[in-house]
Amino acid sequence: MALGKLFHYAFDAVLVSTVFAGVRRTSGLTPDTTLIADENIRSVAQKYFGIGESIFDMIQGTAVNSKYFKRNAD
Repeated sequence: MALGKLFHYAFDAVLVSTVFAGVRRTSGLTPDTTLIADENIRSVAQKYFGIGESIFDMIQGTAVNSKYFKRNAD
């Protein structure tokens, strides 16, 4: 039971990180990790957001190579 909750929370955390990556890619806005005073926590935060970037890249690559998605003419 506890292991299931751990996986659930980990999945949710990765999902939130991926949303932050999408916001950064579309608007250019990103959390300012330099405001975090503790170097260790800042490092963890940067790795956390890096995981979201990696997941976002994988999703985007899959969508680009899929026949189910097309680019808008806008």
